[in-house]
Amino acid sequence: MDTTKFVNIILALAVVLLSVKIILFPDGNHEHEPVDTAQAVIDNIMTRTSIRAYTDQPVSGEDVETLLKAAMAAPSARNQQPWAFVVINDQAVKDSISANISTSKMVAGAPLVIAICGNLDKALSGTAQPYWIQDASAATENMLLAAHALGLGAVWCGIYPVSAREDYIRELLNLPPNLVPFNLVAIGYPAEEPAPKDKWKPENIIYLN
Repeated sequence: MDTTKFVNIILALAVVLLSVKIILFPDGNHEHEPVDTAQAVIDNIMTRTSIRAYTDQPVSGEDVETLLKAAMAAPSARNQQPWAFVVINDQAVKDSISANISTSKMVAGAPLVIAICGNLDKALSGTAQPYWIQDASAATENMLLAAHALGLGAVWCGIYPVSAREDYIRELLNLPPNLVPFNLVAIGYPAEEPAPKDKWKPENIIYLN
């Protein structure tokens, strides 16, 4: 076989293999292509942003459980896990929150709202009790990141420490005295695409060498 004919055969085979690749992997991703897990995690953190408008698509029960598991995987002081979660699907309750708390207007349009509460019965005692605030904050951030990873949008609506908001949510949700309404997380499939904010500010860093 002469060299020219051999080269032509090789080129033809290459074209066939490339065509098969395009058909099987149209997006360029190989089924067994290694995933850079670290970069995926960093990208999820960097691209998360608050979403305040949602479609009518409901959040599945499986995703709700994933969000709650992610929240409960957060660190807490001495592993006390001083939190409780109220899953709100009742539209009347969401409408009431939206009408009475000016910073939570988006709640009425969210398919899912989760109230994150501090459980003072599980909190540390004495001067260490306020650590529950850090613990609930960590649980909230885990939930927000999990929502973003699932293709959902979410926003953190502060309740604590504004006493009027606390009192209103406590009564509306019929919370016992040991539960402090810390915040509300409105969740749903995004109906908006705001760009993530660039919050990198080197001037906020202090190095001690």
